[in-house]
Amino acid sequence: MLGVFLVGAGTAIATGLGAIPVILLGADRAERLRPALLGLAAGVMAVAAIWGLLLPAIDDGSTVAVVAGTLAGGAFLLGARTLLGHSAHAPEGRAERASILVFVVLFVHSLPEGLAVGSAMASATEGLAVFVVVAIAVQNIPEGTSVAIPMQAAGQPPWHLFWAAVATSAPQPFGAVIAYALVEQIEGLLPISFAFAAGAMLTLVVVEVGPEGWRGGRLQSACGAAIGAAAMLALSAGLGV
Repeated sequence: MLGVFLVGAGTAIATGLGAIPVILLGADRAERLRPALLGLAAGVMAVAAIWGLLLPAIDDGSTVAVVAGTLAGGAFLLGARTLLGHSAHAPEGRAERASILVFVVLFVHSLPEGLAVGSAMASATEGLAVFVVVAIAVQNIPEGTSVAIPMQAAGQPPWHLFWAAVATSAPQPFGAVIAYALVEQIEGLLPISFAFAAGAMLTLVVVEVGPEGWRGGRLQSACGAAIGAAAMLALSAGLGV
């Protein structure tokens, strides 16, 4: 259980890497990288959700369970987004308000990612845990960039940018432990857990990450998505997942 928590903490710390370009380049120049980074995240998340979560769920569970889990995951993500009332990547108003908005929404979005990590680590499929953990860590980086840009515009110091980015993924280690413990204790829960995480991640790609990257720069976003998807497919082939 400690190992699961530490792995989840590692994916959370990876979010802080997204603040580094903002610290080094400044908010304006880092903003130009966001379409490519968001496209990369969309490609990585889509492949991870389908190959790493949804297909294993179909192999291990019934069609009804997988469909229900996928719909529940999507509904969770949409419900959280609706309650917050705004897009995580389209803040308006003062820089301080924008930074708070981005932080809160990314914080809520990170829980299903933690569930995906814990579920994958509970699976007996060789290489699956590595595949999912790498995917979550990589896609966390653009989220760190997203939260760091408005914080720098609000005048926050560099170390605040890094640790605030990490804090947006704070639910991940806890979500990982919860999913791992539940799957270990309840037989037959693994495919539902996989499907729930896949549904939430695919919904995030469709309604949030993909459209925002596309609006920022179509070519950069498309290239980033292609690179992210290709890299994850190559990793899947290498791990035999």
